[in-house]
Amino acid sequence: MPSGDGWQGDVLRDLRGGAEQGAQGPGGQAYRASAPGRAQPAQGAQAPEAAPGGGAPPQAGYPYEGQEQHVGHPGGWPQQAGYQEQRQEQQPPASHAPGPRQQSGPDSRPVVDSGLADALRSKPQHGESLAARAARALRRTLSSSAAREVAAITRTAGVLQQPVTTGRQIAVTSIRGGSGKSTVAALLGTTYAHYRQDPILFLEADPALGSLPQRLGAESLRWTTSEIADIVKPDMSLLDVTGYLVQLPNNAWLLPASQGRIGVMLDSRAYERVVVALRRYFGVMVIDCETLPAEVGRVALGAAHGRVLTTPATPEGIRSTYSVLQWMQGLPRHVMAGTVVVLTELVPHSGLDLDEAVHMLRSTGVSVQVLPYDRHLAAGGRIHTELLAHPTRQAAARLAADVFQLSQQRH
Repeated sequence: MPSGDGWQGDVLRDLRGGAEQGAQGPGGQAYRASAPGRAQPAQGAQAPEAAPGGGAPPQAGYPYEGQEQHVGHPGGWPQQAGYQEQRQEQQPPASHAPGPRQQSGPDSRPVVDSGLADALRSKPQHGESLAARAARALRRTLSSSAAREVAAITRTAGVLQQPVTTGRQIAVTSIRGGSGKSTVAALLGTTYAHYRQDPILFLEADPALGSLPQRLGAESLRWTTSEIADIVKPDMSLLDVTGYLVQLPNNAWLLPASQGRIGVMLDSRAYERVVVALRRYFGVMVIDCETLPAEVGRVALGAAHGRVLTTPATPEGIRSTYSVLQWMQGLPRHVMAGTVVVLTELVPHSGLDLDEAVHMLRSTGVSVQVLPYDRHLAAGGRIHTELLAHPTRQAAARLAADVFQLSQQRH
């Protein structure tokens, strides 16, 4: 009989052959996203138990003292001005730092080698040209599209701020490299971190020199997914857990899969232990998986609440994705029902009939979204949300709402 922690917990237990603990928040508490201010416990939820030492443990839905929460608004994602000063005030107290094991852990390594930093430094450009932005502003002034746009954003925000009783696991993968998998994962997690009040985790399950840390603007990495598999336990406090993670803006955190070294391995058992230990602390976990059909990627997809399959908007990408989707139709129904395919435009004006491609892929039973070409994303490096083109921000919000809504359903 399925347990109360969601069907994905049963999948993980079947894979391990043993029972695991539930995936609710600390003390079995359910959280709802509230705006603005602190996330509040759902009605009827039990109070959390006191942490060892007499103090109450931090809860996944509550920010640190003095932390400013950003609430979604129709104007798009907020600027990150003043972020450094804000984060300095949010550093966990020394008394909550992990134990002595962290002192003897791996050394911190920069995401970009100092010898390459100058060569790779470039001024980021806006996602769309000045002429395109001016034309859009003029159209909004002369028409009633602004009101419709605000209404659409409000509906999307309502979906993204739905309460969860168990942390949602959203796995992002692809069937070939160069499809924008890490870019889509970064956009998804950043969107959730902007709209939601509970902590968000980026979990990298692709140790093969993934680009997720660089896309998120992380400066250095220390602990990795495989290294904390036997360290982080479900009974630890949130402050203890985040001592092993990389802090990002808007109450988001990153756990990388490697420090940029060749040959780093991540097995499915280590991945399972990390997910089981961490899922109770975060409202949403965005998992950047290996390219299929890697073992960890298959395990992550099988246990996830929602799945995102990225593919380049090219004839080859669409044809191969269609073949994979036909094969997936033979899998359990929930796999297809909870999958969103993202067509990423790698070049402007490719000439491909995207409407026909979307219609063909949807005929297999999956949801399909298009991520339009964006000069800022195409240039690589850190994603500055304020520089994304307006259609890109809209597409990212629609995708995040689509996969989140699917992750809330039982198929």
